[in-house]
Amino acid sequence: MNQSKVVLITGGSSGIGLAIAQRFSHEGYTTIITGRNLDKLNDAAGVIAGKVVIKQFDMDWIDQIPEFVQSIYQEYGSIDVLVNNAGINQKKPFVEVTNEDFESIIKTNTTAIFALSREVVKVMLQQESRGNIVHISSMAAKYGIPKVISYSAAKTALEGMTRVLQWKNWVKQSMWPMLFTF
Repeated sequence: MNQSKVVLITGGSSGIGLAIAQRFSHEGYTTIITGRNLDKLNDAAGVIAGKVVIKQFDMDWIDQIPEFVQSIYQEYGSIDVLVNNAGINQKKPFVEVTNEDFESIIKTNTTAIFALSREVVKVMLQQESRGNIVHISSMAAKYGIPKVISYSAAKTALEGMTRVLQWKNWVKQSMWPMLFTF
């Protein structure tokens, strides 16, 4: 069992997620990055110094999230930080967005984050040192951006979930990206 702190970063193979992974790894965390594309995950692991672990996982596999979280907890002994970074977007005029398009964005960017956060919090509440969760939001939640109605709705919902968790006094600090502590 590893005694270093463990961070789980969804969507950690590129962009903001990769930059966050690099920083946590630099700080000595066991850095677990997830994503759908194994080749991208391997490429990311090659540029992250320190202990990095790749886990191919699609956030749309919502029914598998509890088992996924438990497998990480059993293997590493803790989850000290969760960074909910994974997300998808689609640019279409409002009248061209189908119900399926809308539901797909909501599933990945809201429902999956809810489910993953819930399962990680269950683990964190069992740990001596509770942990932190960071939600990566978007200015689309604040301002509404043309052709991304589904994404804007999903990120607005994410900010609402975060406010509820803050209301429960599970938050030490709020920022954009949003952070709450258990």
